[in-house]
Amino acid sequence: MSTSRSPSEGERPLRGQFTTTHWSVVVEAGQHDSPTAAQALEQLCKKYWYPLYVYVRRKGYSVHEAEDLTQEFFAKLLTKKYLTVADRNRGKFRSFLLGSLEHFLAREWNRSHAQKRGGGWILVSPDGLKPEDRYRLEGTDALTPERIFDRRWAMTVLEQAMNRLREECATEGKADLFERVRDCLSGERAEVSYSQLASDVGMSEGALKVTVHRLRRRFGELIRAEITQTVTTEQEKEEELQHLLAVLRS
Repeated sequence: MSTSRSPSEGERPLRGQFTTTHWSVVVEAGQHDSPTAAQALEQLCKKYWYPLYVYVRRKGYSVHEAEDLTQEFFAKLLTKKYLTVADRNRGKFRSFLLGSLEHFLAREWNRSHAQKRGGGWILVSPDGLKPEDRYRLEGTDALTPERIFDRRWAMTVLEQAMNRLREECATEGKADLFERVRDCLSGERAEVSYSQLASDVGMSEGALKVTVHRLRRRFGELIRAEITQTVTTEQEKEEELQHLLAVLRS
């Protein structure tokens, strides 16, 4: 996985312009009504629904309790009941989310007022699995709720970046090529050799390696862009990137 800091056409507009990122828009809105902030917050919530669902499940709640708790928590976020304490000093959206959820679980959940499960969102991930189906795939290891949240957060960032890269390739008419080389982009060893892949896609081995290198670099840029949407400063972006890499190595 590439994390090169050299700017690209896709990354330049994001540098030094944190007031236009999703989390910064939400923070700036504060207690005021803002359609733009509401849309940005909803996009962030949809991305991070599953990491928090896993956190709640690992806390010992049942399937239905975890679904209701997670939905009710995000419902409160979307109505800005927690945004009164969001400010630039709180920095990262990841940290804000986890702190707010802990507060919610400790003090604000009332089962008699649980909203109807689902809350209007379709609780199915892009891979077609429902939250609990995905949770069963997590295994029975001894990860703490905090560590499993971090792991799912990191994987969500990678998935979002990979989805954006897939869309870019599709726009350029390279959807088939992307699917062929996708396993090479994370830096892990592909099951098929470069020579075999090159033969399959009708390229020379050298040309294929150049293409994979460029896609890896773009993947790294999109990872950084994804992180940028959840912080308010350049320093926080670097901290989140390092945290993501540490989580993936652990």
